Parts: sequence; C-alpha cells; structure tokens
Amino acid sequence: MTLGIIGAMQMEIENLKPSIKNPTLETISGVTFIKGQINGIDVVAAVSGIGKVFAAVCTEIMILHFGVDHIINIGVAGTLVRDLKVLDVAVAESAVQHDMNTSALGDPVGLISGINVVNFEADKRLTQIVCDVLKDKGIPYQTGVIASGDMFVDTDKQRDRIRQNFKAIACEMEGGSIAHVCYINDVPFTLIRSISDGDGSAMDYNTFAGKAAEQSINIVLDVIARIK
Repeated sequence: MTLGIIGAMQMEIENLKPSIKNPTLETISGVTFIKGQINGIDVVAAVSGIGKVFAAVCTEIMILHFGVDHIINIGVAGTLVRDLKVLDVAVAESAVQHDMNTSALGDPVGLISGINVVNFEADKRLTQIVCDVLKDKGIPYQTGVIASGDMFVDTDKQRDRIRQNFKAIACEMEGGSIAHVCYINDVPFTLIRSISDGDGSAMDYNTFAGKAAEQSINIVLDVIARIK
C-alpha cells in the first residue's frame, strides 16, 4: 500500500512531518510532496492549497506520479448540524460538490456532468477504521455527507441551502474534488474533518482552526497504525 495524505493548509500537514521516516521532497506544479514511511507504510503527504482546483491537481499527481492507492484527506470544516460542534469530527460517508449546478438543464443540483454522479462514496473500510479510532479516543463524531465548494460558507442562508440540497453535515472547500479524482481513478478515499467553525463562522474558524488541524493529524496517525 502507498497512502496519500492531503491537507489544504500548511498547519494541517506540519505536525505530520516528524512522524515521516526517511523523507524525500519533490515539487510538482507548485505542490511539494513528502514521501517516506509511517509505521512501515509508504506515505506521500502534501499541502494541496485551498480550493477544489488545487486539491484536484494534488490528488491527480499523487495517483499518477507517486502511485498512491489509498487517499486520506484531513482538515477542518464548518458544521451544518446542531449536534456536531466545534472540535467534534465529521467523517464522510460520501462527498458532494455543492457549487456544481446545471439544474437549469434539468439536472439534479450537484450532478457532475459526464460521469453523472452527485455523491462520491467514501471507502467503507477506511471509514470504519477512522470511526473506531474516534470511538477509542472518545472524540464525538458523525458520519454523513461532506459538501465542498469554492466559497467560505458563513451565512445561515448558505448553510440551509447546502443542508437541504444534500443532507450534508459539514462543508469545506476540497474534499468533493478529491473524491471526484479518486472516483475516476478507482482509488479508495476517506475524508476526516475536525469542526473549526459553527454559528460563529469566521470568528470560530480563527480561534479553533489550529486546534482542529492538530486533532486531525493525531487521528490520522492512529488510523495509519491500524491500516495494516
């Protein structure tokens, strides 16, 4: 197995670096990839950058150039449901792109034209390992739909629209495109999102993003330890 680990921001990957043994670095298309081993498993980690295009580019390079055959996307998200609070965790059963909309042509909102998919299903085995880790750590979590789009969602109107259209539990800016690339390349994936903002939105994000990102790293290290 070669496991790809993708975060959108530097703080989401920084704390992972000390755990990577025999690291080598390679920069492609402006993205720096760190290749090495964690607990005897080959890993490739990278900071993709914020937004769906950066995330898609990073994912495609990981798969085609580095040959990763499983991907874990870690990071932070905003909650869309009352009982998923700051520093709780959202785990994807599936991922959608909430800003994809060709409904004027009669399509469902979120449909990806050409492959006719709205919900990209996460890998059940990887997702179960994540849930087992969260249970053992005593971290509150929910599984469900994680919605992605190229916008910072900070109004009730935006949250209500995404929740109503997709029954999503959390929203962020990368996971749906990572899931899309994994789907067309037949690569299993899972998304892990520590909640960094809720009703306070940007204020919550600035306060809790660092803690949420650090929590994501601790979770993924335990997940890697159990993958064997």
